[in-house]
Amino acid sequence: MVKILNQNNSILNKFLAEMRDKSIQKDSMRFRRNMERVGEIMAYEISKRLNYKTRMVETPLGIAAVEEISDKIVVATILRAGLPFHQGFLNFYDDAENGFVSAFRKSRPDGSFIVDVEYVSTSALTDKTLILVDPMLATGTSLMLVYDALIRRAGEPRHTHFAAVFASEQGVDYVKKHTNPEKSTLWCAAVDPELTSKSYIVPGIGDAGDLSYGEKL
Repeated sequence: MVKILNQNNSILNKFLAEMRDKSIQKDSMRFRRNMERVGEIMAYEISKRLNYKTRMVETPLGIAAVEEISDKIVVATILRAGLPFHQGFLNFYDDAENGFVSAFRKSRPDGSFIVDVEYVSTSALTDKTLILVDPMLATGTSLMLVYDALIRRAGEPRHTHFAAVFASEQGVDYVKKHTNPEKSTLWCAAVDPELTSKSYIVPGIGDAGDLSYGEKL
C-alpha cells in the first residue's frame, strides 16, 4: 500500500515548497524545522492506521472512555539526514522506542556505488510496529538494506510503515517489489519522476543531509 500525501492539498505543500526552493533551503534551521513539520504531519496520518484500545480516564467530574494507541512503536531512522524527520515523529509518538542505522555509499571505479550498512542500534522489533523514516527515497536499495539489517538484528515487526518526504517513482516501485503489502505501508509526502546518474531525485531538493547540517567532506 502506498500513500502519497501531497495528492490532497494541505499546509504540507508550503513546507515541501520551502524545502525545494533553492533560496529558502539555504536557511538550515528552517530546513530542519520543515523536515520536522512534515514528520509531524506524517505521524498524524500514520496514527489513523494503528490499533487502539479503550482506557477509562478519571476526570474531576466523572469517567471518560478514551481510545488510545495500543501498538508498541519503534521509530527508526538512517543517520544523518533522517534526524530532523525522525524528531517530527517523536514529537507525536513521544513514548516510542527508537532505532538508528548508519548507512553510506561506497563509490566504485566505474562511477557506480554500493551501500554499506555500518552501524545498527535498535530496540527489539518482534511483533511491534516499526516506523522506518528516511527523508529521501531515491533508488530504494538503501532503505531495503537498512530494513533487512534491522530485522536481522531485532526480529520481524508486526507491521512496518516506511516514511519518506521526497521519493522517486523508481524508488517507490523498488520498495513495492521488495516488501509484503500485507505487512507494510509506504508513505511519501511527494513523488518525483526522475533520478540522475548519481541517484539524486529530480526535481527533488538536493542533499538533505548537507542542507540540514552542512556539506560533508
